[in-house]
This record gives sequence, structure tokens and C-alpha cells, in this order.
Amino acid sequence: MACCLMCRKDIKQTIEGEEVPGGNKVKAFSYSELRKATHDFSGANKLGEGGFGSVFRGRLKDATIVAVKVLSAHSKQGIREFFTELTAISDIVHENLITLVGCCAEGPHRILVYNYLENNSLAHTLLGKGYSSIRFNWRVRVKIAVGVAHGLAFLHEEIHPPIIHRDIKASNILLDKDLTPKISDFGLARLLPPNATHVSTRVAGTIGYLAPEYAVRGQVTKKSDIYSFGVLLLEIVSGRCNHNNRLPYEDQFLLERVSSIAILCSPNLCFILRLSCDSSSMARLSFRC
Repeated sequence: MACCLMCRKDIKQTIEGEEVPGGNKVKAFSYSELRKATHDFSGANKLGEGGFGSVFRGRLKDATIVAVKVLSAHSKQGIREFFTELTAISDIVHENLITLVGCCAEGPHRILVYNYLENNSLAHTLLGKGYSSIRFNWRVRVKIAVGVAHGLAFLHEEIHPPIIHRDIKASNILLDKDLTPKISDFGLARLLPPNATHVSTRVAGTIGYLAPEYAVRGQVTKKSDIYSFGVLLLEIVSGRCNHNNRLPYEDQFLLERVSSIAILCSPNLCFILRLSCDSSSMARLSFRC
């Protein structure tokens, strides 16, 4: 994957007296550049919104299309996410991880700029949170699941110190034009110190994807991400999100629904999830995570 982290100019911007990390490996954009690129952060260019801010489609002066993530100017949590995300991914290039193009830390503004991915998120396309013409046949679903697994393995095993993402979920898996998955949103990420088995931290993430031991003890490990990946894997296989309050109560929670059949070797698993028999093995795998 081509590296998009070439320097345009040194980053000397600061937030509350702290120099923005990233050095010469991240482009520094002015606020006016990004405002112009997004047509003044127009609602027509809005791609989505999360707990820390909004994401807009932008067109740079050289015609490059980018995703512009504007963090809340009033949130201390937004400042932490900004620094965490820059620190975590400014030096990382991998086929299954989002590419950071640059940032803006001008005055009160905290903005991250990423390469634009044409097919939005897995939550938007596969799980029914938006209209999509994409056909998610079994081959495509396997490609997405394997790609996310490769990205996680890279974060956990090939980077030193390892990175624990802490928020693996369908809305944080973006798809490019070839439906190659990219893990995104590293705002909650934590570095695992050498020889450490866990990091003690406040519980953060998304309900439905949190590993029970992390939710109870506040100790995050690589296994926390693997549990979240298992939930995601089940969503990919079944084509439904892990919680749907429009369904009858006994069917609302996917994990409970599947674990209620829970002798996972049961031949009825395919029927209950409306899966092909080939995909039942992936459903079993999700319960090993």
C-alpha cells in the first residue's frame, strides 16, 4: 500500500502548550484549507457523526478526495482522542488500516484528515443503516473478515509496542472501492507496554462489543479486541447488528440469540441464522474469540 504520510511542512502547531505529535510524517493543513475543501463543512458533505465529532467529504486543491474528521472544539475528551489517534497511526502503513493524510491544530480546531474510502462503513452498507447496492456474497464477507483479522494481527503482533484498538465495531470498519476493509478510529487506542499483560484504564468502547472481563475490571488486553472481533464476525456472517430493538425482545440481542442455541455444533445453527452451511464454521469461530 502506497504511503500517504509524506511531509508537506513541519508541524509546529500546539494545543494548550503541547506540540502536536507526528513530526515530519504528517501534513499540516490550515483551517481555511479544510474549510474550503469541505465547502465550509457543508451538511451535504457530511459522511457521519460520532461521539467526538463529525466526518466530512473534502476535495483538496490538488483534487484529492479526503475524509475530514472534525473533533469537538469543546471536549477535553476530543483533545485526548486527537493526540491518541495521531500518536497511534502517524507512522503506520498497512493495507487493512486507515491512512492518515494530515491534521489541523490551528487555534481551537482539532481536525484529522484521512484518505477517502468510497464504500463507507460496514455498519452503513452490510448492517442496514443506510441504502447500499453492494452484494455481500460469501466471498466478499470472507474477504472482509480476513482483512480485519490481518489488520488486528498487525496491531497486536507486528508493532512494538503493540496497539490495542479498544473500539473494534462495524462502524469503524471502512470499505474502499474494492471492498478491502480498513480499521479506523484510533481515538481510544492504548499502547501495551513491554512485558505487560494488560493496561488498566477507564472502560471505553461500544456496548455490545465490550469483553465482559474488560467491562468489569477495566483491564484492557489484546483479548479485548479479539472479543470485539468475534462479535463483528458474527455480524458479518449473519448480516445483522448485534442489537436490534425493532425485533421481538427475545431476538433483539444477537449474542443471546446465538448462545441460546449454544451447542454450536448443532446442525440447526445454519437455519436459525439463515446461513449457508459453509458460514456456520465462521459463526463457530466467532464464539472462540
